[in-house]
Amino acid sequence: MHDQSIILISLHRPACFNQGLVAMDLTLTISSVAAACLSIAVLFVTSKMIQRRRRLSKEEASVLPPVVSLVSLTAYLPTLIAKGLPAVIHDLHARLGSVFTVSLLGLKKVTLLVGPEVTAHFFQASESEIRQSNIYKITVPVFGRGVLYDVDLATRSRQISFCTDSIKPINLRGHVDSMVQEVEDYFAEWGQHGVVDIKYEMGKLILLIANRCLLGKQFRESMLEQVSTLVHELFDNGFHLISLFLPYLPTPQHRRRDKARAMLGEMIHEAVRSRRNSGVAEDDVLQKFLDSKYINGRCMTENEIAGLLICMMFAAQHTSSSTSTWTGACLLSHGHRSYLEAAIEEQKRIIQQHGERINWGILLEMTTLTHCIKEALRLHPPANLLIRHASKKFSVQTRQGHRYEIPKGHTLATCTTVSNRLPYIYKDPDVFDPSRFAPGREEDKVGGKFSYTPFSAGRHVCLGEDFAYTQIKVIWSHLLRNFDLELISPFPEEEWEKFIPGPKGKVMVRYKRRRLL
Repeated sequence: MHDQSIILISLHRPACFNQGLVAMDLTLTISSVAAACLSIAVLFVTSKMIQRRRRLSKEEASVLPPVVSLVSLTAYLPTLIAKGLPAVIHDLHARLGSVFTVSLLGLKKVTLLVGPEVTAHFFQASESEIRQSNIYKITVPVFGRGVLYDVDLATRSRQISFCTDSIKPINLRGHVDSMVQEVEDYFAEWGQHGVVDIKYEMGKLILLIANRCLLGKQFRESMLEQVSTLVHELFDNGFHLISLFLPYLPTPQHRRRDKARAMLGEMIHEAVRSRRNSGVAEDDVLQKFLDSKYINGRCMTENEIAGLLICMMFAAQHTSSSTSTWTGACLLSHGHRSYLEAAIEEQKRIIQQHGERINWGILLEMTTLTHCIKEALRLHPPANLLIRHASKKFSVQTRQGHRYEIPKGHTLATCTTVSNRLPYIYKDPDVFDPSRFAPGREEDKVGGKFSYTPFSAGRHVCLGEDFAYTQIKVIWSHLLRNFDLELISPFPEEEWEKFIPGPKGKVMVRYKRRRLL
């Protein structure tokens, strides 16, 4: 009955009342449709704005670096001839910023990255992203076939681990006594006073140390002169700038390189066979290589051992002899005598505490001398240009906030000489100042771990860094303890014409024997 009353009341409503309801429903429907349309419009506009923002962001990210044409580079030819490639890169960096591309007639594009803000990917990226192997084919005629940059990545990685393990600190400690003995014997041949070419002396001494620690007593005692001559021929003729682009061009230098490599390789092959047949184990890197095995259990071949030993001899001999010479030239320059005096005072303190002996632990206490070597390396890195190849595109952002995309296929380079002298990282960057590395300053850490790169950085940091520092500290601690030294020739220039430069010409030093305490 109640339901029927409701129906009757509804049926007997006035017409105007029903029309009002219809109008109300229509109004609500229109409002709903309008709201829906407005929502759709807002979503559409928002979507378009997001797409536009993404497109603009992508366009910003894909801005290419400024380009220097080969024609415009001709203006820098006088600088290149007079001061070398780093001076040209320095000028281009000042003009264009920390990222720029050099176009070689459109056939090859080389993108320069200068400074820690833009080199992180350069140093840390995987081989699939940034390749090193193609660029360093220059080393194949020197180190030989079947090693390092002539093999696949997995094999190369294992070979590098063989090298690294052979001179890691736990093994390097055992070589300190041999290094000290070689140094003491060598300088015992000097007179009470005289004049020497310290560059020649360092090269010869470090080759003695390399022969002893890397190749063993057999080479050191019976084949030293022949090995020294061949190593000199091989390295001096293997790394000219022309070798970087045309490593197999039949130039006179390359012929001398190839002849020296063949003879040195055969000598090492014979030493490997002799050591294996004798069954006698020695405490040297050659023995470490004989005992090393690949993942599948395979031992290294004679050819592989020879190639890796030559590689390590290059790292030990060239880098250490060059850096030892630069360290001496910097310390003995008239404007830097205060640092020489500080290094001598450090040796006095160590002798008073430990006596005359030198071992691994005592070398670690030589922080002043370490800073002097480190500063010489900052100003005069062993390799002033590091080169890679971009296998995939990537982007970098500069200190100023500019973002650039580096396309796939570009050759990449960073100039250590320029990067290590950036004024916003290093105060008075062209001045020899070892105290910049002391506690409280530590300028090399200001811009992060890529602010100091004489030994490269990241995935491809030089495996011989500890070995180099150990050799150089053993040598210079002995010189500071036993001789008064004076640089009597002009401060040396760089060998800019070489891909891996050293001091140019003779570096003449007058010495006088004395006791420190």
